[in-house]
Amino acid sequence: MALVLMEEFGEVPGEGRVQKWILKSSNITVEIITLGCIITAIKCKGKNGEVNDIVLGYDDLEGYLANPKYFGAVIGRVANRIAKGRFVVDGKDYQLAINNGPNSLHGGLRGFSKVIWGSEGVEGGVRLTLTSPDGDQNYPGEVQASVTYTLEGDTLSIQYQARSTRTTPINLTNHSYFNLAGQGSADIYDHEVSINAPTYLPVDDVMIPTGEVRPVEHTPFDLRRPVLIGPRLKEVPGPGFDHNFCLSSPGDAWTERMCARVFHPASGCVMEVSTTQPGVQFYTANFLDCSFKGKGGASYPKHSAFCLETQNWPDAVNQMG
Repeated sequence: MALVLMEEFGEVPGEGRVQKWILKSSNITVEIITLGCIITAIKCKGKNGEVNDIVLGYDDLEGYLANPKYFGAVIGRVANRIAKGRFVVDGKDYQLAINNGPNSLHGGLRGFSKVIWGSEGVEGGVRLTLTSPDGDQNYPGEVQASVTYTLEGDTLSIQYQARSTRTTPINLTNHSYFNLAGQGSADIYDHEVSINAPTYLPVDDVMIPTGEVRPVEHTPFDLRRPVLIGPRLKEVPGPGFDHNFCLSSPGDAWTERMCARVFHPASGCVMEVSTTQPGVQFYTANFLDCSFKGKGGASYPKHSAFCLETQNWPDAVNQMG
């Protein structure tokens, strides 16, 4: 198992101190802070022995306190979009804050990504815990949540758990942005991606699924065999990929299976993603625009990273009735 270290990362006035946990195996180092359970670094060796940090982020706590693009963060209570910020549970209407066009995105104005979690070391990793009170961001029920990161060899595992005192929507994911050539590289056009999904969810003009589950066959969304991201992006309508790929139907038996693979030929770096969740949101950083500085002063332009967010289907609380 990995070596586990902890150090202080900074302090948020009125809220508390933020720790950084460091998980080290022979080939990989993962750094996580207790603010938002954010993965701040994943450092791994390329085929020529060079070490690259493959996730986008910031150099200091101040950057992560703003973090408008959710770099590296755990998203909750509900990842992705809820149409018009509205849903009905147990016959009661709930209205959430609107923070993404006409919709609610990634848990609201102060979701799980914006708060300091408790933490304790475990074998090969760290367990982070949070109590979200009843009414938090206008969601029902008190939620006890935990996220456990463990590193064994070349495998980083993330285990999510949540328990609520009332019926409430929960959909947790991690929002790391990856560039296998190293963070700060200009684009991901030379990456090869495959996603083992026979269907995907088309979206409307505000990125809410239309309700159709469409086969990927004979569309640009057929990623069942490896394709270069750059040429494929030219075929996708709109600014790029920001779609849920359907791995199974929500409610099916949750068994872990490999859902995606990304390969960067120049460095030899490969990332494989396995999940128990019914969907994975493939996002190609369509809305990065060099408007802020990242690690080492890097600028992050459009298509300079990708996300593979394993999760339930978007807007499921309104569409899976």
